[in-house]
Amino acid sequence: MLDKKNIEAGNLIKLFINFIIYIFFTQITYAQTSDNFIGTKTDIKILDKISSKNELINLKNGEETIYKDLAIRVMRCTNSELDDNPEIKAYIQVRDLTKKDNDKVFVFNGWMFSSSPSIAPFDHPVYDIWLVNCY
Repeated sequence: MLDKKNIEAGNLIKLFINFIIYIFFTQITYAQTSDNFIGTKTDIKILDKISSKNELINLKNGEETIYKDLAIRVMRCTNSELDDNPEIKAYIQVRDLTKKDNDKVFVFNGWMFSSSPSIAPFDHPVYDIWLVNCY
C-alpha cells in the first residue's frame, strides 16, 4: 500500500518537472522570435505644412539624418508582422536646427506608433512626421 502512494507521488513530481521545463523552453523560444522583428531601417513621412508637400525618408537606425531644418535620429524600431493588425513602433529623436541657443534639446523625443500617431504627437509649426515602416 505504501509503495503505491510513493509511485503516484513520483509520477506527480515528474509531471510537474516536465511542465516547468515546457514553460521554460516556450519562454526562450518567444524571446528569440521577438528579437527577429527589431528593424535596422525605418521609413517616415515628413509633411512640410507650408508647401503642402510630403516626402518619404528612409533612415538607418542609430544615425542622424538632416532634413531641411530638422535633425532626425531613429534609435530603435519594431515591427509585429505576425499580428492580424500589425503595429510599427519607433523611438525617434528630433532636433530643430533653427534654434541655435539650445541644440541639445529635442522637439520630439519618444516612441511613435504607426497605428495611433496621436498617442505621442510630433508638434512642430512647419513639419509633421509620421511613422510608415520598420524593416
